[in-house]
Amino acid sequence: MPQSPSVGLNRTEITKLNVIVCVKRVPDTEARIRVADSGSSIETSGIKYDMSPYDAFAVEAALQLRETQGAGDVTLLTFGDTSSQETLRKGLAMGADRAVLLTGEVGFDGLATAKALAAELDAQDAPLFLFGIKAADDDQQQVGPMVATLTGRPCVTGVSTFEVEGDTAVCRREVEGGSEVVEVDLPAVLCMTKGPKEPRLAALKGIMAAKRKPLEEKPATASAGRLTLTSLAEPPARPEGRVVGEGPDAVPELVRLLREEANAL
Repeated sequence: MPQSPSVGLNRTEITKLNVIVCVKRVPDTEARIRVADSGSSIETSGIKYDMSPYDAFAVEAALQLRETQGAGDVTLLTFGDTSSQETLRKGLAMGADRAVLLTGEVGFDGLATAKALAAELDAQDAPLFLFGIKAADDDQQQVGPMVATLTGRPCVTGVSTFEVEGDTAVCRREVEGGSEVVEVDLPAVLCMTKGPKEPRLAALKGIMAAKRKPLEEKPATASAGRLTLTSLAEPPARPEGRVVGEGPDAVPELVRLLREEANAL
């Protein structure tokens, strides 16, 4: 994948931390998903849509950073059709300052999405681009790192919390038995996961204010996707449970089945 030259943001000029958060509209995680008759998409009728949960953590992290620094703007960016305005308005109601909708057809190819976002972001001098670690619909974890490569920025993934110290972002990643600390020079791309604070709920005042905040809509720089989704299928039904006996007398038969049929021993 080609890498653009390193971004030209002068690190000594980072005095106001403007942050751009990339978000995605996805089916609500509590919605009952059914495969459409075509077999290559989901049935969208009656489905409620929402901001991808990990993207909401990224928005919350950006808002907390602005509150800590006492200055800076939070801009939301998404790639999709006009229905994605609803997702952007939710982020504006949470407290973001402005939003940009890149209109276009979103496919299954993460690289095509990354190219559309990078074409818009490459000209921006915001020190931080934030992403959710993955989208709740396709479960891919590649768009954020791809955008980092295309825009020539370092990238840290799986970030639960971070602080900005001068021209450096100090990121914490949760690992087994503790935390890993990664320091990265700004400008950078951070991919956020679940943090210690839940995303804030939009109050009525924020919802009303969101209607007056700027939401720019413009066509995305299209890039033909090379990855297509050909079919979807429901998960196979689980086999019925088996009762092998009762009490200690059932242990030998249970061990035999685990060893010979389940290959678990």
